[in-house]
Amino acid sequence: MLLSDFDYQLPPELIAQHPAERRDASRVMTVDRENGTLGETTVPGIASLFRPGDVLVLNDTRVIPARLLGKKESGGTVEIFLVRRLNGEGELWSCLMKASKTPGPGCRVLLPGGVTATVTAREEGEWRVLFEGADDFMLWLEGAGSMPLPPYIKRNPEGEDRERYQTVFAREKGAVAAPTAGLHFTPELLDAIRAQGVTIAPLTLHVGLGTFMPVRVEDLSRHTMHREIYRIPQSTADAIAACKAAGGRVVALGTTSLRALEHAAASGEVKAGEGEADIFILPGYSFKAVDALITNFHLPKSTLFMLVCAFGGQETMTAAYREAVARRFRFFSYGDAMFIS
Repeated sequence: MLLSDFDYQLPPELIAQHPAERRDASRVMTVDRENGTLGETTVPGIASLFRPGDVLVLNDTRVIPARLLGKKESGGTVEIFLVRRLNGEGELWSCLMKASKTPGPGCRVLLPGGVTATVTAREEGEWRVLFEGADDFMLWLEGAGSMPLPPYIKRNPEGEDRERYQTVFAREKGAVAAPTAGLHFTPELLDAIRAQGVTIAPLTLHVGLGTFMPVRVEDLSRHTMHREIYRIPQSTADAIAACKAAGGRVVALGTTSLRALEHAAASGEVKAGEGEADIFILPGYSFKAVDALITNFHLPKSTLFMLVCAFGGQETMTAAYREAVARRFRFFSYGDAMFIS
C-alpha cells in the first residue's frame, strides 16, 4: 500500500484550535461499517448507541506537562520536551530539545525551582537528559511545565488546556499527548453508558510523540511504527472475555485503546499484562478484539487514518471524511468525534 492512498483535502480552518465550550458540546458522526450509512448525533447521544452487555474500554493515561523552558549556563534559552522516562537511577528522560546552538553532552540547563537538566548523550534525534534538584519530580513538573499541545494547534498552551487536554478519567501519569476521543467524555456520560448495562473497563497506554510523527516513506511496507508502553489489568481482560462469550461488543474509546487491545490479542484473545504496542494496522487487517470504535478525525497520511480505514473500510471512511468536511465538522485533537460500529 502507498502513503498517497491515505491523503485527503482538509481546509485549514476546520482544524480546531480550542476545545468546544463544554466537553460534551461536540458533534459525533456515526458510521455503520456494514452498509456505509452515515448519521450524526451529539456527545450525550453516544450513550444510546451502546447495547446491554457491551464493554467500553478506555485509556486512563494522564498527560504530563512535558514542555519546559530553561536557560543554559551561558544564558541561551532552551526548550525541553519530555518524551519518556528511561530505566535507571534518578530522573533520566529521553527528550527533544530546541536551542540556538545544539546542546551537547555535558550541557546544563537551569530550570525553575533550582532544578538542573544535564545532557548525558544524544541518540537518534533525541537527547538523554538527567534532571536533578527536585524532591518530587512529578510534583515539580506540574508547576514548572506546560501542556504539550499538538503541532497543528498554532498557539501557546493556555490555562484551559490544563483541564481540557486531559480526560476526566486520567489517572496514570506518563503520556505526552492525550487520548483525544476521551476528551469528550463527562462523568454524566459515563454514568449514562453504565445505565445502559455497559461495563466500563480501563487500560493504560502512554501516548507518545510518535502519534504525530509523519510517515516518511511512500511504500508503507517500509514504515516502522513507534512503540508505546501499555498495561491491561486482569479485570479488563476478564470483562472482555465475558463480553465476547455472551455475544456483546467491545467498544474501544480511541485508537490508543484499540492498538493496545489488538496488540495484546495477537494470540486471538486479549491477554492481561504489560507490553509495548508497535502494531501497524492497515486495510486488510483482521481485528481480533474490537467491535466498535469511538475516535476523533485524524491527519491525512497518518497511521491513525490508516487504522480507521482498516476498521471502517477504506471506501466508507474516505466518504465519511469527505462528508465531514462538507458538514464542517471540527478536526483533530480538540475537534469532533466518530462512532464506528
